[in-house]
Amino acid sequence: MNPFDNHKGYNRIYKEGELTLGLFVPIENFRTQTPTMENQVELAQKAENYGFSALWFRDVLLEDPSFGDPAVGQIFDMMVYLTYIATQTKKIGLGTAAAVLPLRHPLRVAKEIASIDRLFTDRLIFGVSSGDRGSDFMGLNISDVGRGEAFVEAFHFIKRVLYEEYPPDLLFGSNLVPKPTKRIPTLITGQSQQSLEWNAEHGDGWIYYPRSPFEQKNSINVWRELVEIHQPGVFKPFTQPMYLDLAEDPNEPPRPITKGYRIGSKHLVELLNLYKTVGVNHLMFFLYYGQRPANEVVQELGEEVLPDFPPHE
Repeated sequence: MNPFDNHKGYNRIYKEGELTLGLFVPIENFRTQTPTMENQVELAQKAENYGFSALWFRDVLLEDPSFGDPAVGQIFDMMVYLTYIATQTKKIGLGTAAAVLPLRHPLRVAKEIASIDRLFTDRLIFGVSSGDRGSDFMGLNISDVGRGEAFVEAFHFIKRVLYEEYPPDLLFGSNLVPKPTKRIPTLITGQSQQSLEWNAEHGDGWIYYPRSPFEQKNSINVWRELVEIHQPGVFKPFTQPMYLDLAEDPNEPPRPITKGYRIGSKHLVELLNLYKTVGVNHLMFFLYYGQRPANEVVQELGEEVLPDFPPHE
């Protein structure tokens, strides 16, 4: 059973037993430097035309060289930049990976995502997390000690103000407008300071950290078992990122790099089929540490890899 049968964007990305591909923004190989943010609209449009099913945006407030991975996100505020890219594209999914709920007032978040949902129907995938960048917490003078409890409180608050009319104990005679036209898919990132059982019960899907197919298989099996316990028969997709350094030689075999692989396109198709077999439903590429220009990589992925993993039209 799919609770989002009538959500076109979700269904372009997620289908049980299938795999689609996405890209993290910025679509750029800036490595440890500050991204230039050049040609992002053109690259987003190119990704959409080739058949990437989603673009993903990070919720990073400050540049923090001590954090690494990388020190910054896409420079611009996540919600603002997601909306900007939405205006320049037509149907590619727009994912938050992930909105750090303890750092944002939940009423503001609800207002933002409901507005995005109404302006760009069926395109938003709402990934949420408890956050892990200490500098962002300190910059906002928010303690990260209780971020797990703050995450749960914000998570439930957002759900209620989005889908309830005039919730009496939250808004005291007021109501959030606009309301979304339908449920917005909400995916939990990592553990978010919760048990996996809690995530399986309350989330609409799981975004987990990059692992090899063999390691990921165990995580997915546990996830599916817990989902079946709490919501029997409901499909809740599994999503993961991968750091990709696409080799010029399509026959170059995979070589592990940090959180991903250097690999040729032919072997990449084989590797992605393995991820599909173990149960990954959507995989998004980080191009940050690649050695080739992002434009070349997007084109080769589009021509040589995407035909095997197209969006579900």
